Amino acid sequence: MPILYICLLNIHHNFQTKHNLCTLNKKTDILNIAKACFTNQSNAIAHLEKQLNKDFVEVIDLIYKSKSRLVITGIGKSALIGMKITATLNSTGTRAMFMHAADAIHGDLGMVAKEDIVLFISKSGNTPEIKALIPLIKAMGNTVIGVTGNSTSFLAKESNYVLDVAIKKEACPNNLAPTTSTTAQLVMGDAIAICLLEMRGFGKSDFAQFHPGGSLGKALYLTVKTIVDTKNIPIVQPSSPVSDVIIEMGEKRVGSTAVIDQGRVCGIITDGDIRRVLEKTSDLSSITAKDIMNPKPKQVESNILASEALNIMQKNNISQLLVMKKGEYIGIVHLHKILNEGLN
Repeated sequence: MPILYICLLNIHHNFQTKHNLCTLNKKTDILNIAKACFTNQSNAIAHLEKQLNKDFVEVIDLIYKSKSRLVITGIGKSALIGMKITATLNSTGTRAMFMHAADAIHGDLGMVAKEDIVLFISKSGNTPEIKALIPLIKAMGNTVIGVTGNSTSFLAKESNYVLDVAIKKEACPNNLAPTTSTTAQLVMGDAIAICLLEMRGFGKSDFAQFHPGGSLGKALYLTVKTIVDTKNIPIVQPSSPVSDVIIEMGEKRVGSTAVIDQGRVCGIITDGDIRRVLEKTSDLSSITAKDIMNPKPKQVESNILASEALNIMQKNNISQLLVMKKGEYIGIVHLHKILNEGLN
């Protein structure tokens, strides 16, 4: 057998053996590795509390009183964190804009207005782009906030305010890949956003205004009156025979019907009530709506949030609610109707 071929076989065998051992270790240790990662990052977050100082309070006050924007910039992974922080600020009432540090020194610096506050995010605080950008920002007269893990860095020395996000070690076993450091940056950004949110008294109605789309937005603004069918309103009288009740429920397709006596709600009948009476007897000739109705139906006003109606249904283990408008019955909202809107 040729020597070259034998060598190749040995190399392949050694690689395969190493690969199998690696796979075995992963199967054995993967949970411990994950737990160590969680522990590393949670300890770093807990330590951030001790790193807060008067600069943080002054930064919050500065941003809160500002009539302009907070411009966030960074490079690499810090830039990605900056984008997320920008999004969080904008959605919680603080005007913010992201500007990539590399793009800034190639023309995007024109995005920054004189009154803007500029927040730099950098673990080392010494990257070339950051060192090139800071003098330009300061020359324009803008206030500079540095979020860095290096208190002796160029960024820390040149900033008007410094927020310390130093960590002891990355979760990366080589202490290279930005992991725990970016978590610390993100948490600091969230702390800024939440403090400003509280100071602005930013509530649910404000949140709904900025989040009109998706299930989150619907949970905050979608009301029952926008989803209840007010054209096909199921109604029977107390004296209505069960056959009429079944027909009414089938035609209106809500799975239930209100029982109305002289314009007043006196009960509700669901498909479950019909099923139970059929289990007891096949002779329905003498049975009326009054005999099988629930005389204490759950009712809601049409202007309540659909999410609140859903909570009432789940709490009472029911799937229908009578909908009222200033005391007048205007229809029935079914559980499935709310779930189809994406609420849960």
